[in-house]
Amino acid sequence: MADAPHPPSEGRNRRRKRRGRGPHLTIDLQKAMFVLPNLFTVSSIFCGFYAMVSLSADVTPRRLYEAALAIFFGIFFDMADGRVARMTRTQSAFGVQLDSLADVIVFGAAPGVVMYKFSLSHFGVVGMFICFVYVSCGALRLARFNVLAARSGGGASKFFVGLPIPLAAGVLMSLVMFHQRRFGGDPSRPELIAALTLGMALLMVSNVRYRTFKDIKPNRVSMSVAGALVLTFVIAAVAIQPTFALLAFVSGYVAYGLVEVITQLGQRAPEQIEAPAVPPKVGHES
Repeated sequence: MADAPHPPSEGRNRRRKRRGRGPHLTIDLQKAMFVLPNLFTVSSIFCGFYAMVSLSADVTPRRLYEAALAIFFGIFFDMADGRVARMTRTQSAFGVQLDSLADVIVFGAAPGVVMYKFSLSHFGVVGMFICFVYVSCGALRLARFNVLAARSGGGASKFFVGLPIPLAAGVLMSLVMFHQRRFGGDPSRPELIAALTLGMALLMVSNVRYRTFKDIKPNRVSMSVAGALVLTFVIAAVAIQPTFALLAFVSGYVAYGLVEVITQLGQRAPEQIEAPAVPPKVGHES
């Protein structure tokens, strides 16, 4: 009598199932989450690249406006990448370095090109040098920020030392957008544009401290103040002009830091004058 055929083993069944399924694609969710904040950073780089390329051909008021607007989109992506990294707990040294390199391009080189095309080309080589000073000061500002952050262990600070480069770019780009929407063409006072560009450059490498507002705890008072500011901005944008409201908003932050420094200097001066002089101690001869 012939032996009955043996039933297929469990191992053979598994191999057959694997052959029938085809290639199996596995996605590491944790690695995908690490990519997410870097996508925002790369999007910011694209905004800066677009701003520079759009002005490589004929410069028109519309192209200037779109280039400045692209840099503002870069500011949005720059703000988002850090928050996304903290929300997903995917902060990394790679992300920090990529963010700094992106800031040099988006808020340093790109605004320098926009300001040169907008007005400073009127001064020729001098105008190019002014834009170069702005870009260089932005790079120095970022290098100093990275060093200070490394010394403090990356903890949250109450103040920025020097004007942050996204805000410096925000002031210049909001001015470009407002001028193109309201007037169009070349500015009538390019020397004022040159002075403003140099002013933003010097503020970035200065020791003027600007509040980060990270120490403000969300309570009824802080939320009311924030709501009032947002409401004021929206009303001004609707009633006057959105670009002017944006210019006033970012310029107000810059002015606030300067006023705070001047106030502190004024408070220290009387203390130094009224402080009694302490006579030096004279040692006795032996």
